[in-house]
Amino acid sequence: MDEFKFIQSITPKYYHQSSIITGIGDDAAIIRQQQSDTVIAMDTMVESVHFSEKTTSPYHIGYRALAANISDIAAMGGKVTAYLVSIVIPKRWDEEKIRDIYRGMNDLAAHFQMDLIGGDTVSGSQLTISITVIGSVKNDQARYRGDAKPGDYIFVTGTLGDSACGLYVLLHGEREEQDEFKYFINRHQMPWPRISFIQECQQIKRMALNDVSDGIANEANEIAEASQLLLELDYEKIPVHQDLRKFPKHQQYNWSLSGGEDFELIGTVPAADWEILEKAAERTKTSITKIGEVKDIKEKNGSAWIYHENQYRKLERSGYTHLKG
Repeated sequence: MDEFKFIQSITPKYYHQSSIITGIGDDAAIIRQQQSDTVIAMDTMVESVHFSEKTTSPYHIGYRALAANISDIAAMGGKVTAYLVSIVIPKRWDEEKIRDIYRGMNDLAAHFQMDLIGGDTVSGSQLTISITVIGSVKNDQARYRGDAKPGDYIFVTGTLGDSACGLYVLLHGEREEQDEFKYFINRHQMPWPRISFIQECQQIKRMALNDVSDGIANEANEIAEASQLLLELDYEKIPVHQDLRKFPKHQQYNWSLSGGEDFELIGTVPAADWEILEKAAERTKTSITKIGEVKDIKEKNGSAWIYHENQYRKLERSGYTHLKG
């Protein structure tokens, strides 16, 4: 079963409540309030699917689980306020490890002044963490995947492929390699959601956004499909950390496009607003890179294409997708 087709099959054709501005289809749901809209994101992480004790300590499991949800709120242009945690705990996990999971979440939440307001705890055979994050965004300032327009610049924050490289080093690297590539390990275990950056972009009236959870090969296609336009990327402009170039080219290519879990942002912005975006990046010490342009080409609309090795080709969804693997 394909995750994206499954999501499409369960998406309601309409919402009963007029307060629901958007539900399934973007990174988070938005509910209309008087002065601001409530933004809600929920994600589930399962042991041996999303994390392993071999590569991630209990502290980092909690940190990463919450970071993934905060990143979804950032992709909608919102700021975070609270979260709920439901956790399934196997008997082999002792109380100290569970406390470390919550300590990882609490340390990250404290930075964004988020409050833990509830959840549930049950026993089971496999450690499973479901987090619901609540945020807010001013009325009509939410960012949607379907807001791209022809002529927009495509950008990403940070560098890509870091988390996938970190996971690879943890799984396959000797101790010396793990010390040499500690940067990538940190990026895998402790990603940093781009909430501060996106809050500085409020002067920009229109942006299409997506967070890089499954790799930009997926994320770019989601924006293209939602906007029914062509996202044309240049592989040579994809930002990667200098040490990533120490690895074989095929790994660089796969990690930067399909690695996922960097929890950076990919988006589109009107060319006229590029300078505003750069200033927002400066103020928040966020690196941004222009990696392509949005175009309107009828036979290619709804898809992403990439220029690589002197030729354009369709960029297929190639990151990890749930249900399909």
